[in-house]
Amino acid sequence: MTVRFWGVRGSIPTPLLPSQIHSRIAAVVQRIGPADIVSPEAREAFLAGLPPYLTGTVGGNTTCVEVRLDDGTLIIIDAGSGIAALGASLKRRREHVRHYHLFFSHFHWDHLQGLPFFSPPIFDPRCRITFYSPVEGFEDFLRGQMEPPYFPITMDAMTADLRFHVLTKPGIEVGAGRVESRRMKHPGGSYSYKITENGKSVIFSTDTELTEEDFQRNEENTSYFGNVTLLIMDSQYTLDEAVEKYEWGHSSYSLAVDFAAAWGIPTLVLFHHEPSYDDKKMFSILKSSRWYASHLEGKGVEIMLATEDMEVTI
Repeated sequence: MTVRFWGVRGSIPTPLLPSQIHSRIAAVVQRIGPADIVSPEAREAFLAGLPPYLTGTVGGNTTCVEVRLDDGTLIIIDAGSGIAALGASLKRRREHVRHYHLFFSHFHWDHLQGLPFFSPPIFDPRCRITFYSPVEGFEDFLRGQMEPPYFPITMDAMTADLRFHVLTKPGIEVGAGRVESRRMKHPGGSYSYKITENGKSVIFSTDTELTEEDFQRNEENTSYFGNVTLLIMDSQYTLDEAVEKYEWGHSSYSLAVDFAAAWGIPTLVLFHHEPSYDDKKMFSILKSSRWYASHLEGKGVEIMLATEDMEVTI
């Protein structure tokens, strides 16, 4: 099973500004010494030694994650602006998937705003796209956000075979895998998804305000959160912000670490990044998270920062 990240921001898209790029170039130039340019090897070594916030970017697209099962089944979770990059990648690689399985965590703008731009699949009559959600009548939400004056065309212009599946049971078989859902704390509700294949599981839990109940060792929690290989968890806030923004529906990165450690989940991916944080801030959060995890006695958790185009294989 391979997980690939196409959109990792929360709330609104946050592209890099020209001034930010200029500042990065200036910071790199300041670090260059005579010995760093004497040979191609020296230049490569210099670049390799730069901080990651100068040489890369977390990305600015809103939520979209691809899960590719070992049997080739393609599962997508959420259709934020990142889904347009997924469509462009499929076109560039000339990959013709005939059936897409698209699960929605909820229907706030940053989780569905990219749907009309999922091209070419959504305008290809040879493709079937099955939408999934536990929310009764969610088809109306998708169609309603693509009506004038909000959008120039309706979903009727989408020529793919569109199907809408309301999840009425705890789990559903998709390809060779199984997908389970669980409602999490978020204004209006949000659903996490657990995808299991060949004995390995990944949980995707965006827009989640973790509560004391999520840590309880009851049968329901153990069945869902136990024996998980990879956790993709909302970690939008610092601890101070989480206290200040109680009931806003998001978690702090330290609480996400606590949660992964409590359930014995070996790998945590920090996700749904605060749109006001620049890359330097995001990589400092990653560093702080790893420091915090290292001080949880006997409960080491590998921590990764979700960045666009990042792939994780489990």
